[in-house]
Amino acid sequence: MQKINKNVVLALLSLTSLVFLLFQLYYYKFYLSQKNGAVFSKVRGSQSGQDSTRWHVVRKFLGLISSHNIPVYLIDPLILGLVDKDIEQIRSSPDGPTPECKYFCAPRDFTTFALLDKTWKHEVGLFRTAEKMGFQWLKIINKDPRLDGMDDLSGIEIPLHYIFKLASHAIHLVVFYERSGNYLWHGPLRLKQHMDRKFVPFRKLHFGRYPGAYEKPELLLVSIDDLKVQIPKNPSSFLEEMSHSRFLECRYREARAFFQLYPDDASLDAVEFRKKAKSLLHLAALTLNNLGVKFWLSSGTCLGWYRQCNVIPHSKDVDLGVFIKDYKADIIPAFQKAGLPLKHKFGKVEDSLELSFQGEDDVKLDIFFFYEEDDHIWNGGTQAKSGKKFKYLFPKFTLCWTEFVELKVHVPCETRQYVEANYGPDWKVPVKVWDWKSSPSNVQYNGVWPVNEWDDVIQIY
Repeated sequence: MQKINKNVVLALLSLTSLVFLLFQLYYYKFYLSQKNGAVFSKVRGSQSGQDSTRWHVVRKFLGLISSHNIPVYLIDPLILGLVDKDIEQIRSSPDGPTPECKYFCAPRDFTTFALLDKTWKHEVGLFRTAEKMGFQWLKIINKDPRLDGMDDLSGIEIPLHYIFKLASHAIHLVVFYERSGNYLWHGPLRLKQHMDRKFVPFRKLHFGRYPGAYEKPELLLVSIDDLKVQIPKNPSSFLEEMSHSRFLECRYREARAFFQLYPDDASLDAVEFRKKAKSLLHLAALTLNNLGVKFWLSSGTCLGWYRQCNVIPHSKDVDLGVFIKDYKADIIPAFQKAGLPLKHKFGKVEDSLELSFQGEDDVKLDIFFFYEEDDHIWNGGTQAKSGKKFKYLFPKFTLCWTEFVELKVHVPCETRQYVEANYGPDWKVPVKVWDWKSSPSNVQYNGVWPVNEWDDVIQIY
């Protein structure tokens, strides 16, 4: 047998080792890196591989949803905050490559997008494609509150959130639903017992701690970091809306228990009053919204929503609250133009202002203006015949959205404390005889208007 040259053997071994090493590098880069979370190669202009990972994950996600014709839009508050500063430049910028990754490479754990439920229904195919691309995914479902009512608590569950994870970054896809008040709603993110609570840092999510309500946004298609994406046309308005978006559901379960103890008034007069009150509330909301005046359900109207998910038929009026800082001189002429003449005006902007407008028949609209002190909030009342002043004290509160008589309106987030302040611990018990000067638990005597001011502070029409 011919003697084998040692140099040839060494050369073959070295070549084999080199080929194997190259194969390992290729396998690591194109398979393990995507599947197990290794760092992507850098995108032009980024500062680190980790920055590049975020951009690549977003790019792959956009490719995923594009392949399934799913229209999503960006609602990530961190990115929209950066975009808003450069919005004019972004709107006018060409579609060519950008010199740096400025927005999608910004440090964050998630990138958040929104999806309108009615625009997409085929999730099984999406999940299969996502897995082939290396994504891990999680779907969060919960009950559909739109199907709840006095007659039925359905318990039917719907998708509320999706999370797609790739490498060290995750995409949070928030599902928005249209509701009868002509607005968009998203549900809370509540994990079932069997779900992996370490899948992503859920507590850092910007959407999901509470349900939220939003107006339908007008969208704009832009190029950000060389990626085509839809964003709210006015990012700053969306971010402001987001900061005050918390939503409270009507408490149908408690309302049903209330009506078991105190059967609802189904008389013709009660039905007719509720119909007129609903119409009046819709008109008042339209008028104040057009003026940009924030308001909430107050007094008996708030109690009716919280206690029985409806207008209290023996209340005979609709009550709204407005912070005095939001008062506008256009309020009175705007309501008069809407066909609601001024019934009375008590107090003045500086002290205890109250407006009342006459609705259909004997149904009236009362608007109480609230004044903020260091440790409480109050609204005033005036007795016309004596000039006596009264003050109603409330603990400080914030405002949340709710749906009431097919209308998106504000209520105090701390509703129980608000109601108890006004109606005491027995607020669950109906009271048909009510004296506004003495019945409320939070009423205080507040002096008398000087006689020389009566013509200004006590106006009855």
